[in-house]
Amino acid sequence: MITRFAPSPTGPLHLGHGFSALTAWRMAQAAGGTFLLRIEDIDPSRARPEWEALIYADLRWLGLDWPEPVMRQSERAEAYAAALDALWDCGLLYPCSCSRRDIQEAARAPQEGAPLLGPDGVVYPGTCRGRDRGGARPEGAVLRLDMAAALAALGARELGFSETGEGLGGHGGYVGLTPETLLTHVGDVVLCRRDMATSYHLSVVVDDAAQGITHVVRGRDLFEATAIHVVLQALLELPVPDYHHHRLIRDATGKRLAKRDDARALSAYRAEGLSPQQVIALFESSV
Repeated sequence: MITRFAPSPTGPLHLGHGFSALTAWRMAQAAGGTFLLRIEDIDPSRARPEWEALIYADLRWLGLDWPEPVMRQSERAEAYAAALDALWDCGLLYPCSCSRRDIQEAARAPQEGAPLLGPDGVVYPGTCRGRDRGGARPEGAVLRLDMAAALAALGARELGFSETGEGLGGHGGYVGLTPETLLTHVGDVVLCRRDMATSYHLSVVVDDAAQGITHVVRGRDLFEATAIHVVLQALLELPVPDYHHHRLIRDATGKRLAKRDDARALSAYRAEGLSPQQVIALFESSV
């Protein structure tokens, strides 16, 4: 078993991050496997070296260890470009010039009905789909996956994944993906952003395969995004790992923790003198 924890160095780790990392580490330890740390620093406008250093300090303080050196996404541009080129050459990507406002307004048009929400927010209404793609993959452009073309390319291939955690409905098992779900509730997601020459969805799939990840351990909030990842794995002929989506750590009001919740930062608890065992106990007491 090979698990991983892949934080972004854009702020301090909070209790939810600690719980996720510890869950992945314990799973690997119990199976005699390997726990890997990966730094997802593909957003140069937000990633900071001081936050990356704090990630290492917090995780080591919790008692976690991992092989060195760690994979850093900022060093993997060639791998992401190769994946994008493969999808482009198969006619599965198209440039998109829509702003968020454009998408919101198109999705709210009377003929469209209420906007559908997918893993990335409002499902893209397809405004730019079908436009002339030109020749080679354009540099510095936003690129979307043509989901209908992708499903046509995959033909009758079965799409799905094994869920060993709580999933979305509180239980595990095999999760099958239907074309209707992918077209209606996922749609044409962005695989290349203008400011980072890739996207979370593309980079995480390419990196999980490169590291031989067998079990992806992450929060239940990313359960719906797994559909995107399974489609990309099929298109790029990459293995599909098992997925383990765990419960989310919430505050007393039931709100999911985020990086803006600095009061719940692991470093803050550490500075206050709490022991790692006391912080780990908070994982179990959090709603």
